[in-house]
Amino acid sequence: MTDDETRVEWRKWGPEAFEEARADEKPVLLSLTATWCDGCHEMDVETYGEPRIAANVNDDFVPVRVDVDRHPRVRERYNMGGFPSTVFCTPSGELITGAMYLGPDGMRQVLDRVRETWSEKGDSSGRVPRALADDPTPEGPVESHIEEHLAGQLDEKYDDRFAGWGDGTKFPMPRTIEFALKRSRRQAVETLRTIAETLFDDVEGGFFRYADGRDWSDPHHEKLLDSNAALVRAFANGYLYTGDDDLLNPAMETRDFLADRLWNGAAFGGSVGPGDENYYGQTAEERAESAGPRRDLTAYAGANALAADALLTLTAYTDDGTARDYAVRTLDFLDTRLIDDGDVTHFDAGETTGETHLLEDHARTVSAFVRARQVLGDDWYLDRAQAVADVAIDELKADGGAFRDGLASGSGLLDRPLRPLDANVEMANALCDLAAATGEEPYEAAAQEAIGAFAGAWDRIGVQVAGYGSVAARVTRPTLVVAVGATAGSDLHRAALRVADHEKVVVPDADGVSASEAVVSLGDRERTVTTPEQLMTAVSDITDGV
Repeated sequence: MTDDETRVEWRKWGPEAFEEARADEKPVLLSLTATWCDGCHEMDVETYGEPRIAANVNDDFVPVRVDVDRHPRVRERYNMGGFPSTVFCTPSGELITGAMYLGPDGMRQVLDRVRETWSEKGDSSGRVPRALADDPTPEGPVESHIEEHLAGQLDEKYDDRFAGWGDGTKFPMPRTIEFALKRSRRQAVETLRTIAETLFDDVEGGFFRYADGRDWSDPHHEKLLDSNAALVRAFANGYLYTGDDDLLNPAMETRDFLADRLWNGAAFGGSVGPGDENYYGQTAEERAESAGPRRDLTAYAGANALAADALLTLTAYTDDGTARDYAVRTLDFLDTRLIDDGDVTHFDAGETTGETHLLEDHARTVSAFVRARQVLGDDWYLDRAQAVADVAIDELKADGGAFRDGLASGSGLLDRPLRPLDANVEMANALCDLAAATGEEPYEAAAQEAIGAFAGAWDRIGVQVAGYGSVAARVTRPTLVVAVGATAGSDLHRAALRVADHEKVVVPDADGVSASEAVVSLGDRERTVTTPEQLMTAVSDITDGV
């Protein structure tokens, strides 16, 4: 949305806007938006397009427009619970007040209230959110009760009537589904089938982001790369455990959606958002004449890494060549455009690039390159994973073991550290894979420290972060590893990839293993096999009772 269309003289996020606010003694208005966000575009037209409101904003505030996909650390510090987020802060970035969508009348009231507060209190009207106070994380021992607690949360929060977890707005929660696949498979499979029936777009492909109704009704029609990629992986893993084509088909169809609608020629773009208000209720002819969905074809590092991970997971279970080819091309893009000596850049859009050292980007990149080593067999992928992991450990690991979401520097509240639980779970899980693939214990130790940094609050962690229980289990007992002497693509390698444990690690062309053999190990338990049938029997024997 251009300045003329909204009538607001938007500044870019950065130090210049805050310096201007300080010099002019004005509060900052942050408008947090996204290309895919329908409410954001509506607010631009209905609220910021109203001449008197725009004039008031321009006269009494320094208005800053923030794309939350390009600035995820800003999103996490100033998000008011969804988007659009309308945030008022001091020139130092401290929070005065905020809301989500504001219509014209609501915006007038808030503008008046903030002007009055600023006039009375000035800089002292702001506050720092508790999450940014840099208090120590609740450390504790990582023990089996953590997994047990979260497995119990599955049953306590499961919606037996409509599937999924919770009794309100329904999000797919793919990592929770993957946790449930090993602890409550019925719940996981029922939820996957319900998602396929309610959130999958049968016309153009891809999954909608979430649904307002407990029964998965009233879906929000935006389709994001990272949520679609995570669902591809979850459906593929569901197929791994069940062999049910009804779970495989949505993954394959979403693969096609990603290639057809989000591929920008070098990597995957970030999102497809709804266009006209009634776009999804139109006929094919009406759609062809409408504005159509809005697309953001910016290639984001973390989302592309997650897409490569998901497509390689699909390849591992199906030998699908299309998924493999897109995954390889995506990893090549990450390597050539977004990774430099282990530093990951959030995005590269030609003249504009994102920041580096974001925890989520590093975690997903490590995971994707370890997955590539398992499926494709080239040691180069493992070298890349280690380089990215080493930078994250060196630059982002804080005292107490938790990882920060990025470097503690930048405008506004970006100079205050944030240690997000969900991103720490992603990094710890990736480090567990890396440790199993390399045999290097420091990666496992870093994973255990990251999980332990939050273990003192284990009983307050809910089903939305059930992945915490997965990683807690992985650091308290050994990972199943299958070292295959033959190269990737051999019968033994393909059989190893299809062992029904999505947390196993497979190492083709493994050092010290005969080309005709595979070694199955779980801690100090070990079996050597020569056929796929023997491999399956060995896995059953070695995991019995564990």
